[in-house]
Amino acid sequence: MSFSPDGKILASGSGDKESGKIILWNLTTFKEIKTLEGHDKAVRSVSFSPDGKSIASGSGDGTVKLWNLETFAELKTLSGHRFWVSSVSFSPDGKSIASGTGDGTVKLWNLETFGVRKTLFGPGGVV
Repeated sequence: MSFSPDGKILASGSGDKESGKIILWNLTTFKEIKTLEGHDKAVRSVSFSPDGKSIASGSGDGTVKLWNLETFAELKTLSGHRFWVSSVSFSPDGKSIASGTGDGTVKLWNLETFGVRKTLFGPGGVV
């Protein structure tokens, strides 16, 4: 789960293993704003960009997806992990995303090129 920077929206990932969904909730009315669909497996992590205009989601399908929150459209799919993505987080300047996986690696993604800047190798285990 992740709160928007202004605290008005909560994004939650679906635990449904067959179809990963992100649900956006209005925290004033406590009603669903929108459901974003696109992952093939459960969404394990979500993160709002610092400006609140986009969201990143990490899934059991091994991908990170970027979503536009004005149009609710999928912007990009970042592929390259060999295992499920368990965590995603934007950098404070919004120019990078870190994604962690079940094999202990972390990828740092450049959001200008959508390429991997660096892969960090930990001792193993879930990041």
